[in-house]
Amino acid sequence: MTAKTDTEVLIGGKVYTLSGYESEEYLQKVALYINNKIAEYNKIEGFRRQSLDTQAVLLELNIADDYFKAKKKAAALEEEISSKEKELYDMKHELIAMQIKLESTEKTLKAMQTVKKDIN
Repeated sequence: MTAKTDTEVLIGGKVYTLSGYESEEYLQKVALYINNKIAEYNKIEGFRRQSLDTQAVLLELNIADDYFKAKKKAAALEEEISSKEKELYDMKHELIAMQIKLESTEKTLKAMQTVKKDIN
């Protein structure tokens, strides 16, 4: 198990100490994501006019929306990978069947050529 990390991050102009088993770089990346969301929404006049509690809830909703969209996309990509793996598996088996058929046809051809030589 990895060691617990305590990292100070700056979020919304305030310093917080985050603790977890992730790396310091990861925790800083999370803080940066939140700061970028705050900056993005602070550009919107209607957002700035809301109370701080409402702003916090709107940010939380938007972050949750990002999460669920990313989760849905990841599931779709996993399904696509699974489908491609099945397709590849089927193609490999088809290739093997074709190779076996080719070998059989080549043997038949050689046998026919041998019979033709014997006839002539």
